[in-house]
Amino acid sequence: MTTIEFSNHGNTPFEKLIGHNPEILAKWNNLEEVFFKNTTLDPNLLEQVRRTLAFGNGCEYCMVKGGKADFSQTELKISVAVSFAELFCKDHRSILKDHFSMLREFFSEKEISELCTFVSFISASQKLGKIFNLTEDYQPNAVIKMEHLP
Repeated sequence: MTTIEFSNHGNTPFEKLIGHNPEILAKWNNLEEVFFKNTTLDPNLLEQVRRTLAFGNGCEYCMVKGGKADFSQTELKISVAVSFAELFCKDHRSILKDHFSMLREFFSEKEISELCTFVSFISASQKLGKIFNLTEDYQPNAVIKMEHLP
């Protein structure tokens, strides 16, 4: 059971939890759409970062949607982005200028801005999912069950 009741607004369980204010829901969905459709970052990179954050933020709903991050360690750009996302989850206050120097080896300034805002937005979404108790039972697009995750 979720910690608050579903609203009558939204299509997904997550949307129905934030849909108590339809204007917030609309803006939230618009921003999510921008991240996944109008960014310079590769969609696979974004998905691997999203999966990584799901586990760091403890959102079951998001964990079972795609499972653990799945990419080759030879994909250096994705590896760096995922490492940055992991650090952000553990302690965003520990991110230093040196971390941005590392990002600059693989990303443009625009991409760094997009990556950081994506990580922040997805983390906020997943933290909401966690505090609203949005469990795997509510995920219609699950590819794995929590009991099968390592």
